Amino acid sequence: MPQTGPLSALTEDQTGRGGHPANGTATTVENSPQPAAPPETAPPSPLAGEPAPPAAVTDEAAAPSPDADDPAAPATLTEPPASSTTVPDEPAPPSPVTDRPAPHSHSHSHSHSHSHSHSHSTVTKELAHRTTDTDVFPSRWTRISDTRFRFTAHWPAAHAFFGPVDDRHQDPMIVGETLRQASMVLAHAEFGAPADTHFVMWDMTVRVDPSALLLADAAEPVEFDVVCSEVRRRGRGLHSMRTTMEFRRAGRLVARGTGSTGCTSPRAYRRLRADQLNAQDQPVPLLAGIAPQTAGRARAEDVVLAPTGRPGVWNLRVDTGHPVLFARPNDHVPGMVLFEAARQAATAASGLHPFLPSTMTAGFARYTELHSPCRIETEVFEEHPGEVTVQVSGRQDGVSVFTAGLTSAVSARVRSLS
Repeated sequence: MPQTGPLSALTEDQTGRGGHPANGTATTVENSPQPAAPPETAPPSPLAGEPAPPAAVTDEAAAPSPDADDPAAPATLTEPPASSTTVPDEPAPPSPVTDRPAPHSHSHSHSHSHSHSHSHSTVTKELAHRTTDTDVFPSRWTRISDTRFRFTAHWPAAHAFFGPVDDRHQDPMIVGETLRQASMVLAHAEFGAPADTHFVMWDMTVRVDPSALLLADAAEPVEFDVVCSEVRRRGRGLHSMRTTMEFRRAGRLVARGTGSTGCTSPRAYRRLRADQLNAQDQPVPLLAGIAPQTAGRARAEDVVLAPTGRPGVWNLRVDTGHPVLFARPNDHVPGMVLFEAARQAATAASGLHPFLPSTMTAGFARYTELHSPCRIETEVFEEHPGEVTVQVSGRQDGVSVFTAGLTSAVSARVRSLS
């Protein structure tokens, strides 16, 4: 596998009207908070023969973070878990890339006693912050310890957005989306984050073995282990944590990822985003997109880049009617859109078809607003033989809103065994 490159911060920052949950009154997940992470819960080691990935690119100095209790700086995949800490029961600090509140999260009745610690819990679309069951990839999980969990997921051969990238490979982005969903499931059901919590994924790093992500294996369930570390409490709820995951299918290691997640209360979010929440009904102009083939997409409606007339530079194309990227009303651009923009920009800038990222990192500095142009810029590097790395940056109103990097093999062929 390629060893370099940095991207991946999939969030679905969506909020209902006025900052309330998008489909009704919030309820609270009733599972009691878990104690501090025991010292033996270090994340798994890197892929065989692979160095630990670098910390994700972030620009925390630019983030709207007046509170010293902001989530910790990004860590590498192999950083051992920190002790659990508690911060004052105050509204969470502003979150640059928040997720919409979870509507009506279902509390789970599975016992937290060790005698019942291996019973299964079911992932609902509410816990995963999706609106349709077909967009939910984790299906169930088992609690191994206070900070360790084992999930089963299904990565379908066909999906309206996370479809195959060619006739052999599934979309590597589905790994990051699965990590994002599982992180929110655990925050709600295992760590006491109320259903109306807004989430930020400050950084994400995903490493994938594309040769193990084959369409031919799509019917096989995906098993993945999760370690939660850097767990910080706010009262009985969750302030922030890091999740580190290892994905296997049919016994083969497919991917590993990590991301840090912060939580924001509805009150803090409304205070921070009042003007934008009040402007949600203002139409967002839909720009003409670049050619789908250039962006590595099959359908024009999935293109999130618009031409600028400059090579390697595009404008963000925001379609607030997209059924997956904008499943619910938003007061800003969802992180999933920015993540996809980085992938499409890397594809277009490199000219690789398919562009099959083996390493993906991203960091988010601030909200990307709906009603202001966002410029996507790229730099292409070929520092190692047989692979290309594309650094992507998003700028809005003269400041950086996110940075990302993706590395792909120049030839993403899978050797035939025949």
